[in-house]
Amino acid sequence: MLRQRSPWPSLARLRAVLASVVASAWLFAAPLLLSCLTAGVQPVGASLTNDSYDGNIYSLYAGNGSLVPPRSSLAATMAEHRVAVLIYYLDDSAVSKQFAPVVSELQRIWGNSIELIPLVTDPLQDRQDRGPTDPAHYWKGEIPQVVVIDATGKVSFEASGQVSVDAINSAVSRATGIALGPGTGSSATESFNELNSEVVPSG
Repeated sequence: MLRQRSPWPSLARLRAVLASVVASAWLFAAPLLLSCLTAGVQPVGASLTNDSYDGNIYSLYAGNGSLVPPRSSLAATMAEHRVAVLIYYLDDSAVSKQFAPVVSELQRIWGNSIELIPLVTDPLQDRQDRGPTDPAHYWKGEIPQVVVIDATGKVSFEASGQVSVDAINSAVSRATGIALGPGTGSSATESFNELNSEVVPSG
């Protein structure tokens, strides 16, 4: 007598299918779980006051990882007759780390009205100046250094060191012809823990 095959899959087959589903789900979820567990974890020894390399200083010390890489080049910005703000810095520099919140604040205030271009200076060192569309043309060998270039390609502001955000804002306002909004006339950088600081209104 012939034995009819059951229309239902065998228990072993069900177990195999279930194991495959679980494995696939884990492969999908593991990276997400890892990113959640490591979010906000700071590198051991990270500090605003030393010249150690801790990673992306804008992400770590200003909470803004969108600043680098810059969304446009200086050459493209000048070709479009847009105002460019060049920020020269190094990731392994205490003064650059301390200046990071100012750069983030510039992005918050001006948004798409300007092209904010933070540039690591390592690639600019000891190489030939290629002309006005080359960032090396404006770098004086100091960090941080800020250069504002107006829509005509003329340098309208240049300063080095811990330049105040108010001085840069005034220069950008002149270059763009956009008036400063309320509350942007007097600011200070304030630390709220050993790693992070932000620009806040002063007075």
